[in-house]
Amino acid sequence: MERLESNRLHEEALTHLVGGVNSPVRAFKSVHGNPIYFEQASGAIVTDVDGNELVDFVQSWGPLIHGHAHPSILESVYEKMQRGTSFGAPHLGEIELAKHVKRRFNHMDMVRFVSSGTEAVMSAVRLARGYTNRDILVKFDGCYHGHVDSLMVNSGSGLATFGIASSPGIPKDTVATTLIAPLNDEEALEFLFDEHGDEIAAVVIEPLPANNGLLIQSHSFLHRLRDLCDQHGSLLVFDEVISGFRFKDGSYGDMCGVTPDISALGKVIGGGLPVGAYGARREIMEMLSPLGPVYQAGTLSGNPLAMAAGCKTLELLDESAYDYLESLGQLLEEKVVPVLEKHGFPMRLVRLGSLFWLSPGSGDPPSRADQIPKDAGKLYADVHHGLLQKGYMLAPSAYEIGFLATAHNEDHILGMVSALDEVLSELEERK
Repeated sequence: MERLESNRLHEEALTHLVGGVNSPVRAFKSVHGNPIYFEQASGAIVTDVDGNELVDFVQSWGPLIHGHAHPSILESVYEKMQRGTSFGAPHLGEIELAKHVKRRFNHMDMVRFVSSGTEAVMSAVRLARGYTNRDILVKFDGCYHGHVDSLMVNSGSGLATFGIASSPGIPKDTVATTLIAPLNDEEALEFLFDEHGDEIAAVVIEPLPANNGLLIQSHSFLHRLRDLCDQHGSLLVFDEVISGFRFKDGSYGDMCGVTPDISALGKVIGGGLPVGAYGARREIMEMLSPLGPVYQAGTLSGNPLAMAAGCKTLELLDESAYDYLESLGQLLEEKVVPVLEKHGFPMRLVRLGSLFWLSPGSGDPPSRADQIPKDAGKLYADVHHGLLQKGYMLAPSAYEIGFLATAHNEDHILGMVSALDEVLSELEERK
């Protein structure tokens, strides 16, 4: 596919935007080529500025569970837009979306809306520290919770250690109260709480880590985490920004039988518009201003357009929608696995519901960051480039996952599988 106009625009963007992009992974640095500039999108299809059509399995990195430009969502947003784009004041849409969220996340008595998943997790951490009057935060190696200073940390050595800043510009003192532990490791949990349990304000985890591959955790690990938090008076914060509303049976916590104290949400609940949320039981949430001393605010929090898009998105997520997404996921799994086996390619399909990951490597899928092969990027880059040339858009990173939407159909799945078969054959011929 020719992408002359995309390349031209990227050259222009380099003089105006840092790296030509507004979010690093969009730069295509870990895969072959320059970023693709989109011009329009509808359903499962995106069209770039060169007129190329691509079947999109990125779907704006997860929010578009019904695909691009869903007519009912657009209609709902357009109707609200006629009455104003931002009030900076209370309105009915906030109440309606809060009701939708609480029906699925029934441990939430109260909800607070913000403008991004990063902001939701950041605020949840502040709330947890304010509620417990403790400082130490625990996170897990391989879980990304947005670009919050205290959560932008790398793991140290040992079972559970204080992290080091993973980006310049973050003061050492900011991460000095953040502990890092390996995922899916109950021994490390025990050690961590034995050493620091009475100082830990909160443990923050993606119960389904999906920002560094799809790293499925054992239920026993999550249950033990809940037990240890209870024993030591620490709050358990689930970051379900990606996994929230992706499963028919409820939150991912419901599926595991583990109830967090606070949940952070984003992506799907905004239907493609900027939104985030966090919620908990009443006694925790009432620590927030204006009822309590923990301050958090936002000019665009509860934006009426985002609330409208979110409400319509969740209304459309009925049982039949979830059943359809699962049928697509099953088809993807049934068809991709034999293709990978046929070629003996060192890659596995990891899938849960409408989330999937082409995981580089052989054997059992990883459940921890340190189990992902070091050459994951190179393996994936060749596959990504080949699929892109054949009209199928996957995330431009080996560590990002794919998303199925109700706008996808069987032909999209079968077409991608056929293209994957061709790409792997071509890679074999080059050896």
